[in-house]
Amino acid sequence: MRPGAVTEYRQSSKRRRDRNIWDDCAVATTETAGPMVEFRCCGVRIDALSPERARVELATSTYGEPRAVHLCNAYTLSLAIGDPAYRDALNASDLNLADGQPVAFVGRRLGHNHLHSSVRGPSLMQDLLERGQDTGLRHYFYGSTAEVCEQLGRNIAQKFPAAKVVGIEAPPFRTLSESEQESLVRRIHEAKPDIVWVGLGTPRQDEFVHAFRDHLGATLVAIGAGFDFLAGTKRMAPAYLQRAGLEWAFRLVSEPRRLWRRYLVGNAIFLRGAVRDLAATRRASGR
Repeated sequence: MRPGAVTEYRQSSKRRRDRNIWDDCAVATTETAGPMVEFRCCGVRIDALSPERARVELATSTYGEPRAVHLCNAYTLSLAIGDPAYRDALNASDLNLADGQPVAFVGRRLGHNHLHSSVRGPSLMQDLLERGQDTGLRHYFYGSTAEVCEQLGRNIAQKFPAAKVVGIEAPPFRTLSESEQESLVRRIHEAKPDIVWVGLGTPRQDEFVHAFRDHLGATLVAIGAGFDFLAGTKRMAPAYLQRAGLEWAFRLVSEPRRLWRRYLVGNAIFLRGAVRDLAATRRASGR
């Protein structure tokens, strides 16, 4: 690649995107105008962004400006309590979003009242696919299975015909060899995505985002089941259950054998950690 090519590409992409980003800013909550604030939950820093502000932040993603973004739900945070290395990886990120009503509720209890709802990963991904059609946002999908990726590509082409998808691939279900890692880095740099959506399951996807953040030149987003939902291989909970914070119950009923430990044990661990951090934050602030 000739000298300066990445810089020129980044600047031209940003000019295209900046013409449209203010449409989102106009409908975002008032916290969009100020600096990002944060709170702690289960020992992890959570950036207190509303869904609107999160969309604005990610819509500015540009190839050549790497970032690590995690969607932190109750299960993610329950794992972080017992795994210091995983907790450190999350805390080293550029952005941790409150994914799920329980995490948003903790934020509201700590005074972040603009967290009227959580930042749902699948909704965020689909919003950016839709809105990115007008700005030239470039997407790369890495995760799940070959079958899911094939259906995902078809559904994106049908629902978001102008979306720029520059790569979709399903990795092997094992640790990549050194040569495979080098090949992946090369492929992604050749594709020049602005966002790489990573759907490898928790905690593997978060570990991937942390490990590859400085090597892929893009915003890496650990997206969870977003691939399956958009591909149509798994059902999303009805909107009223999502608003009530009961999406986990819907998924548990849908896949009880796979998810019972995640939700029944994980939720209990999360509640204990959340209560502990709420108490500690209030003591520190003198409330």
